[in-house]
Amino acid sequence: MNANKDRNLSGDTGSGSIPSWFQPELFPSADEKLELSDEEWHERLSESEYRILRCEGTEMPFNNDYHDTKTEGVYLCRSCSNPIFSSTDKFDSGTGWPSFSIPISHDRIGVKTDNQLLVERTEVHCARCHSHLGHVFDDGPAPTGLRYCLNSSTLRLIDEANHKKIKESREDELDFVLNR
Repeated sequence: MNANKDRNLSGDTGSGSIPSWFQPELFPSADEKLELSDEEWHERLSESEYRILRCEGTEMPFNNDYHDTKTEGVYLCRSCSNPIFSSTDKFDSGTGWPSFSIPISHDRIGVKTDNQLLVERTEVHCARCHSHLGHVFDDGPAPTGLRYCLNSSTLRLIDEANHKKIKESREDELDFVLNR
């Protein structure tokens, strides 16, 4: 589901930017859908990752990997390695979770209404595997005015050094599996 089709994201008029060294063709496209059984998701993810990504949970603010990271790179969906957000569009929202003003491309994420709390929110999920990432709010910086507030445990940051290993087919040197 395209974010702009489901909800009026008024200031969100384009796509985010990526570092010049990043080659998206090395990673899955949003069109390569990934559907796994519940058992397969349990095998792929840790218990806490499963709770957040597949059961729409939330991690504690400020006590997570990426809320204050300033490393240049691209953030992938931890479940399926879909490139979804760029460090270029990351900002400090003061909330304790990594926040972005715009996704890399609107076809890489989807949104839906979330009524789990007393107030209606808009959930953000990965368009490729439908994993829960976080929520989008209308209190972000210009030019979009949006804040994509995500759980760190739903993301994997690919910096230039790790990107080079992937590009050179040296993925075995990484401390994670690139999920395709």
